[in-house]
Amino acid sequence: MTDERSARRLHRVAVIPGDGIGVETTEAALAVLTAATGRWGFELELERFPWGCDHYVAKGRMMPADALDRLDRFEAIMLGAIGRSDVPDAVSIWELIMPIRRRFDQFVNVRPIRRIGGVRSPLADRLAAAVDLVVVRENTEGEYSDIGGVLRQPSDDEVCLQVAGFSRTGCERVARYAFRLATERRGRVVSATKSNGLPHSMPFWDAAVRAVAAEFPAVELRSVHVDALAAAFVLEPAEFDVVVASNLFGDILSEIGAAVVGGIGLGSSANLDPTGRHPSMFEPIHGSAPDIAGRGVANPIGQIWSVAMMLRHLGEVDAADAVMASVEAVLRSGEALTPDLGGSARTAEVTAAVVERLALKGAAAAPVEMVAAGGRG
Repeated sequence: MTDERSARRLHRVAVIPGDGIGVETTEAALAVLTAATGRWGFELELERFPWGCDHYVAKGRMMPADALDRLDRFEAIMLGAIGRSDVPDAVSIWELIMPIRRRFDQFVNVRPIRRIGGVRSPLADRLAAAVDLVVVRENTEGEYSDIGGVLRQPSDDEVCLQVAGFSRTGCERVARYAFRLATERRGRVVSATKSNGLPHSMPFWDAAVRAVAAEFPAVELRSVHVDALAAAFVLEPAEFDVVVASNLFGDILSEIGAAVVGGIGLGSSANLDPTGRHPSMFEPIHGSAPDIAGRGVANPIGQIWSVAMMLRHLGEVDAADAVMASVEAVLRSGEALTPDLGGSARTAEVTAAVVERLALKGAAAAPVEMVAAGGRG
């Protein structure tokens, strides 16, 4: 092997396009990712896995029995939206997304929320102009638990139990991630609680967050009830820096935040194993939107933003910054906005505009090896 070959930066990434517009936004993000390889000198080996609801309808399961073992060979996973109207949500989430998050201990879900000029907000400009916050969501336990069930079926006395499980380790490690992030930003953490209504889990959460806060004396901590916090996301969103929350609360708050800055089509997320022992997974926060699937008008920005987060995770910081700068330039110019953002651009037009802003139009990209895994599902 030549020195040049051995010194190359090669990243192996699994690609699960998913369902509906997930397939379309994934293709858009792959175009941007491929363009970035040509400019910043890394190479990609991508393997595509056709798993999701279509796979479930055809084969009776969301992904093969050995799927997690196969995914564990990669540095990162790129996931498109999952969901189909004829497949229950409990199946699509609990037989694909949740097993990946838990098997690979992706205990942090990072969701950046930032107002970018050129995108209309439902709020007055004075409220939305300076929004720049990150929701750090606990990602593997809490309210998203499979502990419980329905008793006394079928009868008028049916009882449903849904148990939320919080561990001291789980609460502290996500809080520690949030505080470390705050030291790199503006030094403020807000913890979402509901200790006045949930007398066991939330005081437990609060105590764990306070214990971690003692390790970061330079970071300001406020604990705010989640209902008041949801209102504040609308009334004073620019006041927040880092918000740390349990699984359910973080999910809800981050979607409110995305709506505040223009819509969930802009929302991105990273499911992280910060230890690096397992692959981390990157996905937009929006659903598969079957009502517009196949029409070519899906907003690819959330998926592209997720790719930028993935590049940063892989150590390709310059490429990540350039992708985000290109996204912001396109949005600010208003040259290519999809219908959900008040424009008329198609997915392909937004993608082309971002690629052009990367200054790679017509340039040769580095090798990207795509392996189709369709025959092994």
